[in-house]
Amino acid sequence: MERLPGFRDFYPEPLPHSDVWSADARQFIFDKWRETAKRYNFREYDGPPLESLELFTTKSGEEIVGQLYNFTDKGERAVSLRPEMTPTLARMIAAHERNYKKPIKWFALPQLFRYERQQKGRLREHFQFNADIIGETDPAADAELIALLIDTLRAFGLTEQDFVIRLSSRNGWHEFYENKRPPRAEGEGNIVAGIKEAQFFQIIDKLERTSPEESEKKLSALGFSLADVNEFIESGQPTAELESILQNLAARGLGSFVKVDYRVIRGLAYYTSVVFEAFDAKGEFRAIAGGGRYDNLVKLISGGKVNLPALGFGMGDVVLLEILKARGLLPKFDANVDVFVLIEDETLRAPSLKLIQELRAAGFAVEYPLTPAKPDKQFKRAQELKAAFTAKVESESYVRIRNLKSRDEIVAGFADAANHLR
Repeated sequence: MERLPGFRDFYPEPLPHSDVWSADARQFIFDKWRETAKRYNFREYDGPPLESLELFTTKSGEEIVGQLYNFTDKGERAVSLRPEMTPTLARMIAAHERNYKKPIKWFALPQLFRYERQQKGRLREHFQFNADIIGETDPAADAELIALLIDTLRAFGLTEQDFVIRLSSRNGWHEFYENKRPPRAEGEGNIVAGIKEAQFFQIIDKLERTSPEESEKKLSALGFSLADVNEFIESGQPTAELESILQNLAARGLGSFVKVDYRVIRGLAYYTSVVFEAFDAKGEFRAIAGGGRYDNLVKLISGGKVNLPALGFGMGDVVLLEILKARGLLPKFDANVDVFVLIEDETLRAPSLKLIQELRAAGFAVEYPLTPAKPDKQFKRAQELKAAFTAKVESESYVRIRNLKSRDEIVAGFADAANHLR
């Protein structure tokens, strides 16, 4: 039996094959994500991996169905594995926002699923660090979220030589669109006008991945010129909201990690103003993270009952892990056994088990031979596990402890064994 395409098996180190993923590296990433989020006073939440299909079509339209793992369940409900976390967050906030003081600062580490073509840095499932702030309109919230993103990447040892946050504004692009667009045709309503602006945003989002000739053709069809678009991008003039964010980050000493770049617009239609992406500074990988403001989503998901501004970002584990490997920033993952208890005399197995239980209760990682084994085989196993110490019960009351690095030995009473190991 083989695993499904686009999915991963996670094994403990050392890895048996290059085609599998490290469970230790995954846990290392999770720990850094959690530690940094909690330093910023973000609280962890979670939701079900299976949601109503309507939750995602309400946010993204019927066209998203082609990218989903969706089906009809035994209760005849149209459901889907979650492709992203933000709709679930919006649903949860809309249901119980009155129970929480604003602004709400939450994070999650969901596993997400999308049925799409596999490529470098993109699989059909991945884990993602989601961080969101709900209930605050001031750009200070945007700066706080971007600072969290920067410090999360720094927590892995990445520096300003490794990544940059490219900051942009849909408001800035909206002003450009309104100033440069041709006059509306007679009878053209707001819906048609909105569709045209969305098409314009989609073209801008794909500028870096589309030839200039193709971009010029698509822009001309909407009444714009690529020259005007490029001039706006190259000016890099920050809007008032972007200027406020830049000053906030500069005051924290984080200004060198951020630059205004209007090529970033984020293709998802639900973003409303500030958007940003974290990019590998060397240009070797896909975007590391991305996010922005989505001030209308909670209102949309709640059917207009709850109206709260919101913003957030997502950082996937796949691209992040590739960058950490390329930069040599993953630690060496060992078994981390503190003590290997040798049982050379089977008549002392019972007190040895008592010692093992007491050391584990004291917080030590302890291993021992489950069945009788020769002393040299036991010691070899302790070395294979890279144990820091061996411990051997010599009587009902005493333990011989050996430091495998210094080779020093002491004999201690049962009650003092944990203290000597510390």
